[in-house]
Amino acid sequence: MRLRILSYNIHRAIGVDRRFRPDRIIKILDYYQADVVLLQEVDVGVPRSREMDMAKMLADSLDYPYYTIGLNVQLRKGQYGNATLSRYPIKDQRNIDLTIDNRKSRGCLHTSLSIHGKEGNSHMLEVFNLHLGLSYKERPRQIGLLVRSAEFASLTNNQPCLVGGDFNDWWIRIAPMFTEIMGFDCATNHKRGYQNAFLTYPSFSPTSGLDKIFYRGSIRRIKGKSCRIPTARVASDHLPVIADFELY
Repeated sequence: MRLRILSYNIHRAIGVDRRFRPDRIIKILDYYQADVVLLQEVDVGVPRSREMDMAKMLADSLDYPYYTIGLNVQLRKGQYGNATLSRYPIKDQRNIDLTIDNRKSRGCLHTSLSIHGKEGNSHMLEVFNLHLGLSYKERPRQIGLLVRSAEFASLTNNQPCLVGGDFNDWWIRIAPMFTEIMGFDCATNHKRGYQNAFLTYPSFSPTSGLDKIFYRGSIRRIKGKSCRIPTARVASDHLPVIADFELY
């Protein structure tokens, strides 16, 4: 059974031109028609984004019947965090706190998705949607919090699992933790391993692959894609990453 996953830091739908234009995000997501969408920096009730519930607005606009959001950062008015949109039922969900000491609040939104194929077969897919911190000192500790969480620690290596989002992994220190220690592969590289990632930041002239999708278990990558839509170079400060998989 085939499945398309997209991960995108949408920067509250405020582009590099400083304009709030959610229609551009909708256009990009609509073009790729992913089955599961992992979004970061999604506002709820914040004046800069017209106090929208952006997760609900995007899910409604793109006909995703299931969505959830993990709110991490409390502003003077409103909050923002990570949102997961899905064409398949969300059977379980929890926002895992990845905040380190007194640094900016961070989180990882876990969802268990019930994937039903046309042939009547079904799978449970565990999805972790995260946004790691800006400091290289906090990111390994945040991965430690994720790995020790009940949702992650209970998984076997054979269970289909995805970890995606904005890793802020400028110096490629986090990726080897997944590929060399935890048995994941990276779906958003030009070849196997953790080098040669699709470049996503800054969107207008990308030099770093901060946004990634890792996979493990009974799931196989068919291909990964980098975004080539011209609108994406201005819609956010990140580009999305896209990967097609087969569940077996």
